[in-house]
Amino acid sequence: MSDRRPSKILALSGGVGGAKLACGLYAVLPPGGLGVLVNTGDDFSHLGLSISPDLDTVMYTLAGVVNPETGWGRAGESWTFMDATAALGGDAWFRLGDKDLAVHVERTRRLRAGEPLGAVTAELCHRFGIAAEVMPMSDDAIATLVDSDAGTLAFQDYFVRRGCEPRVRGFRFQGIEAARPNPRALAWLEDPDLAAIVIGPSNPFVSVAPILAVPGLRDALAQRRVPLVAVSPIVGGQAIKGPAAKMMDELGIRPSAAWVAEQYGDLLDGLVIDETDRDLAAGIHGPRVLVAQTVMRTATDRARLAGEVLGFAAELRR
Repeated sequence: MSDRRPSKILALSGGVGGAKLACGLYAVLPPGGLGVLVNTGDDFSHLGLSISPDLDTVMYTLAGVVNPETGWGRAGESWTFMDATAALGGDAWFRLGDKDLAVHVERTRRLRAGEPLGAVTAELCHRFGIAAEVMPMSDDAIATLVDSDAGTLAFQDYFVRRGCEPRVRGFRFQGIEAARPNPRALAWLEDPDLAAIVIGPSNPFVSVAPILAVPGLRDALAQRRVPLVAVSPIVGGQAIKGPAAKMMDELGIRPSAAWVAEQYGDLLDGLVIDETDRDLAAGIHGPRVLVAQTVMRTATDRARLAGEVLGFAAELRR
């Protein structure tokens, strides 16, 4: 009988926050030990190209080529194409750098040739030398819609073009009913080497909720045989990155790590909250709580938090 311990981790991620934790996990796990299931509700068509913002943020972060100042886009980017597009009166509100543009062109070419998004993503990650498996939540088209006081808005219209200014009233995921989960994600959940599932500090509304809404995925997660741990994206009542706290406030929810526990409910075995929110730990019922430094400013921060999350998951597994 083998005494080899399960060593694989499946992470659920949206954009910057989830990508940072995924990068920390990637740094401390053995090659091939990390799978990242990524939100595609943000995906959209722009200038005739298929854009997958969260997939690209995770890919660029794991490859070490992400813009360190923004947490998204490419480092050392140039903007010749976008400047030329704007000069022609083109639609330039969503900025595509020249290096970034190459990824979108190649993705669009492959999708139009009939390749599924998962296969295209795997090939792109291979080209970037990534030894983790990055997976879209589904190969089917799903679009996050924001119900707001300015009407129903496509997510990128709300998030980028309008800078999250409209007041939020709710969210819908167009196409979700007919979507199928990525088969590779289901394979990861059934892998005997899987040791834990980690939900990164991504926006619960527009990054994690779409993943959980894909028919069959939440049920598969609920039937898991390993611990599921989430890292709260809310620290001291504020979102570290993005509009999560603003969304919560506009929906009449008090932004807090305690609410994150309620949002994920009985899926959670453990919740990691920041030192700032230590006083909330006793009032969080259901999952076990780990208090840690969750703000990741450096690569060292990412690896340290990842190690603590893995240690916490190992305790829960025992």
